[in-house]
Amino acid sequence: MVWLNILVQGALLGGLYALFAVGLSLSFGIMRLVNIAHGDLIVLAAYVALVTINATGLYSIATLVVVVPVMFALGYVLQRFLLNFTLSGGLLPPLLVTFGISVIIENLLLQVFGASTYRLQAGAIETASLALNGLYIGAYPLLVFATALASIAALQLLFYRTSIGRAFRATSDDADTAELMGIDNRHLYAVAMAIAMVFVALAGVLMAIRTTFDPAAGPIRLIFAFEAVIIGGLGSLWGTLLGGMVLGVAQAVGAALSPNWEILAGHLAFLVLLLVRPSGFFPHTRD
Repeated sequence: MVWLNILVQGALLGGLYALFAVGLSLSFGIMRLVNIAHGDLIVLAAYVALVTINATGLYSIATLVVVVPVMFALGYVLQRFLLNFTLSGGLLPPLLVTFGISVIIENLLLQVFGASTYRLQAGAIETASLALNGLYIGAYPLLVFATALASIAALQLLFYRTSIGRAFRATSDDADTAELMGIDNRHLYAVAMAIAMVFVALAGVLMAIRTTFDPAAGPIRLIFAFEAVIIGGLGSLWGTLLGGMVLGVAQAVGAALSPNWEILAGHLAFLVLLLVRPSGFFPHTRD
């Protein structure tokens, strides 16, 4: 039963990693954009929540009513007026520009907030748990996992049941032909990034409740997001959830063996799976 508890807690942690990865998977799947600033944007969302709490006294999860619109707008502006100009030059320009954005965000946060660590409080839900025949399931991790499930299901509906979803898929498959058919790729890419930033906002606030954060916390979140995306398969949203769960379970097992093994076990699991299945569990194939 002890090991079953460990596996369940690891799988629930995977929900948070899936939220880290959804926005990254979305931007890569539609625009072929590898966003090095993704982790720092997650941390930025956490700081927006912190500022909102200090300014308004809102409950931590309720700050999403502010954080989501702010990050949505930021995503649209970044893509429309900066990142769109990097997409035609191959893989390197987006990498360099988003790396620069990452450095700017980290240093701005350091200047404004200092190097101190912060954490958002969510009250009793943080310690509440459900007991099922000796199996203990934390209420907050369960809420995070449910949020990840709902987020991915909503994206699936968006992609396959709406006109903008069809436009996303058409542009992803053949951007030039989609533009000839009247699709404004620059606007569409900006909307895609804005939607990706909604999940960045969710990830940032939920992460800030679960653990501490500081201006330098972005790169490790980026690594977790990359690992979840690659394990699940590039372009697969449900694969991203599975990748997050694999990563979370590996870390939980590593922590149970030794606290020093928690993060390393996740990286080792990623490397092993990369050797066994280089394209991930559910790679998005293109005709």
